[in-house]
Amino acid sequence: MSGRAYPSQAGTNALIAGACALFVAFMVGAAYAAVPLYNWFCRTTGFGGTPQIATSPPNLAPNQAISRTVKVRFDANVAGGLPWSFEPERNFIEVRIGEVVTVNYRVANQSARDTAAIASFNVSPPTAGAYFSKINCFCFNEQRLKPGEKRDLTVVFFVDPALTKDSEQDDLDSITLSYTIYPVRQPETSSKRVPSDASGRS
Repeated sequence: MSGRAYPSQAGTNALIAGACALFVAFMVGAAYAAVPLYNWFCRTTGFGGTPQIATSPPNLAPNQAISRTVKVRFDANVAGGLPWSFEPERNFIEVRIGEVVTVNYRVANQSARDTAAIASFNVSPPTAGAYFSKINCFCFNEQRLKPGEKRDLTVVFFVDPALTKDSEQDDLDSITLSYTIYPVRQPETSSKRVPSDASGRS
């Protein structure tokens, strides 16, 4: 016999189990990271019609004013289960590329109770998302309204002048900004319940 030492069956099983545990941990971590990475990718590239987030207006010198205009349409949708009305102050507006525009959406709680909602958005056509930049937006901020309360929600945006350098956008003359608001689950009331046997009555 050569005297070569072979790993025991128990040691082999432990090695395989350890490798499987590391693989499972990696996959779980990747799953949790997938959503924020996907959101970051969409915000960075405009993929899927995701508008860009701008911290300031475009820096255009007076002699760099862009005369090309696009029609921006405004769409508003309410998800099922939310007793709100939701509509833009205007259906569309003609804007010059690079022009900073402020538009309001009006919401109203049509129920007899406090309700809360949150809005998501997208831009179409999807390829325009990379050039639609929002400076201020009510999206992803919880809005809570009292019974019958109305509120104006403001969005400030511009169409990035970089769009004019994209030959694939030469025929683009209309962009639609679409919002959908969804109900936010309300916390359960903290009213105290009397145990069924507390009173001693039948």
